[in-house]
Amino acid sequence: MLIWTTIKLALKSLYANKLRSFLAMLGIIIGVGAVISMLALGAGAKQNMLDRVSSMGTNLLYLRPGQRRHHGVTTGTHQNLTLQDAEAVLKQISNIKAVAPVVSRGGQLKYFNKNTSNSIIGTTITYFPMRNFEIEKGRAFTEIESERMARVAVLGSETAKKLFEENDPIGEMIKINGINFRVIGVMKEKGDRGWFNPDERAIIPLSTAMKQVLGVANVREIDIQITDKADSKKVIDDIAVLMRKRHRLQPEQDNDFSVRDQADIREMLTSFAKTFTILLGGIASISLLVGGIGIMNIMLVTVTERTREIGVRKAVGAKDRDILRQFLIESLIVSGVGGLLGVALGFGIARIVSMMEFSTVVEPQSVILALSVSAAVGIFFGYYPARRAAKLDPIEALRYE
Repeated sequence: MLIWTTIKLALKSLYANKLRSFLAMLGIIIGVGAVISMLALGAGAKQNMLDRVSSMGTNLLYLRPGQRRHHGVTTGTHQNLTLQDAEAVLKQISNIKAVAPVVSRGGQLKYFNKNTSNSIIGTTITYFPMRNFEIEKGRAFTEIESERMARVAVLGSETAKKLFEENDPIGEMIKINGINFRVIGVMKEKGDRGWFNPDERAIIPLSTAMKQVLGVANVREIDIQITDKADSKKVIDDIAVLMRKRHRLQPEQDNDFSVRDQADIREMLTSFAKTFTILLGGIASISLLVGGIGIMNIMLVTVTERTREIGVRKAVGAKDRDILRQFLIESLIVSGVGGLLGVALGFGIARIVSMMEFSTVVEPQSVILALSVSAAVGIFFGYYPARRAAKLDPIEALRYE
């Protein structure tokens, strides 16, 4: 029997039982739609995290205090990074573009009867270009203001909204931990990062933060920007050698600092996002399995109802492989059409989810994967009913009422 004739017979049979065919498709439609939408959510989360990391600057290294350990147990964090360490890195390490020592702590910001709890960042003027912070209103503080420990602040966009709503904050006086500061700038919005919001912060000169607000002698971290052509691994090794020398560590002593590469953070987030995507896709795939079982059940009922038809076809010369092929094609059509409708459903769900401020990305490979799996489900779960139909004895089939 020609394949095209078999396909026409399969389509005719499915069309004659439209409701049953749709019910058989329904599980596949829901399964593929769930897989597409879940994979889109996972891919969107991955892309969102990577975009957020990139938006915080490029070619960055983070020099931070190491963990303090006692008998193998972490007991705290060393507070041993100094401004001199930052200067040494800038002057003695090759391929360093800029450094920005940073101190930070949560604090209370107040403007008349409005107040908010935000992150207070003390740093140098190099921090703004390194971290891609753009000034939307006003200006950043100057080197002279840093040297004079000026009480000036640049606010994140969300912090400015909470304190001033729609009013212009430039030139207004606010209190940071009870100390008067003049607002000189507002940064352009970056958006919530999920694990932190860079728009909820106040950035003040490093000297002012260390001596007047936080009262600390050491910095929390040193942000380091390397040149585009620099080998980040070599730079990290050079920094480690310099820091061990400056901190007078013996060969048998562990580092009392850590150096992280922005690429390491991207890799970690990518790995997390992949795991998250696989988990979501695995959960959604269960519905595809249920859809396959639904196809098998419907096809078994169809074989039973068409037993006499099968007997007639065999009596006039149809071979077992012809019967097997027809029922397999019917199963494949059901799963294939269901897969296509499921893709449309998945796109729709992803679109709706994206309107709820969740990032979604429907990748071509996820569509191909979902359609391939739906076709495989159709063949796998359709094979047993098709084989059962092909093995029917024509004499017994003709006697079936």
